[in-house]
Amino acid sequence: MKTTVCAVICAAGKGLRAGFSQNKLLIPVNGEPVLQKTLSAFDFPLIDEILVAASAEDTAEITALCAAYPKARVVLGGSTRSESVYNALQQARADIVLIHDGARPFVTRETIEGCIQSVKTNGSGVCAVPCTDTIAVGNAGKLQSVPDRETLWQVQTPQGFYRENILYAYTRAFENGDKSYTDDSSLFSIYCGKPTLCAGALDNIKLTYARDFASAAARCGFGVDTHAFGKSQDYITLAGVKIPSETGLLAHSDGDVLTHALMDALLSAAGLRDIGFYFPDDDPRFKDASSMELLRTVLTLIDERGFKPKNVSIAVQAEKPRLARYIDDMKNTLAGALKLDPTAIGVTAGTNEGLGYVGEGKGITVHAYVLLENK
Repeated sequence: MKTTVCAVICAAGKGLRAGFSQNKLLIPVNGEPVLQKTLSAFDFPLIDEILVAASAEDTAEITALCAAYPKARVVLGGSTRSESVYNALQQARADIVLIHDGARPFVTRETIEGCIQSVKTNGSGVCAVPCTDTIAVGNAGKLQSVPDRETLWQVQTPQGFYRENILYAYTRAFENGDKSYTDDSSLFSIYCGKPTLCAGALDNIKLTYARDFASAAARCGFGVDTHAFGKSQDYITLAGVKIPSETGLLAHSDGDVLTHALMDALLSAAGLRDIGFYFPDDDPRFKDASSMELLRTVLTLIDERGFKPKNVSIAVQAEKPRLARYIDDMKNTLAGALKLDPTAIGVTAGTNEGLGYVGEGKGITVHAYVLLENK
């Protein structure tokens, strides 16, 4: 006979520590609400039922989100996490329940399946990862003791139990007037016995503060540009650095092919149009324009959308001139413009082994990758 599984998603909080004016689970991360990501994580065949505990004020919006998931339904949460879980447990119909924080949207199927298997094998499964930092016990600002780090674990969710056992634990706790538990395993340990730890994951983070949402909203972008040799001058410009050359690069602006590729990567990561849209090559305003000045305009556009550069990787393909001695200058110039440490910028240069237009010395191609973070 099949053992059925219910996922209880705690979604009745306010997100006060994140400083938001609404439930943090309704805040978009990478284009979709946090709760939607969490629901998607549990929407696979091993899960038979999903109960989402929501506050009365968020019920309508969360119900609308759940409409896309046939297994999901909303139950009324309480004023505390314990009350929300208890309400959901009373309505669950499955044999096993997995209690999960809605603010952990990056939980993987592997972690969920491991938790289910632990319940089937051991009667419980509490996802956790070993502590890597030394943990101290303090009181009144003074260090009191330092427990052995080898015995310490960071407890996560999901936490899985047989429904009848965890419901019994919650019922006893409520009968005793204790409704303040923030962790199901600690309550289980009081009324049912020591639960079993199972493998959590470092990426299974809980979005608690505003900075957690910022790091979760990182975006990557790619840009590529090519310019041909042929301009009557004895240098080329890459990342604002003048480099001696037999001829210059043909372009409407200063021909800084590296900066052009970087600008396209930045714009792409932010979901904007390419540099041809913002700086058309038939506009006299940009005739012989400094590409580093155009880069500043692009950075303003990025800033207006709430992003800033975090990491840049650039690969230059050029048979000539030789670029190795100018790499550090290019990195330092870009670091100043992007307000990054030079170690966050990678610039490599290589030839094309005599192949194609690059190998024949007819032009230069640059590929640029960027990572943006939410400010």
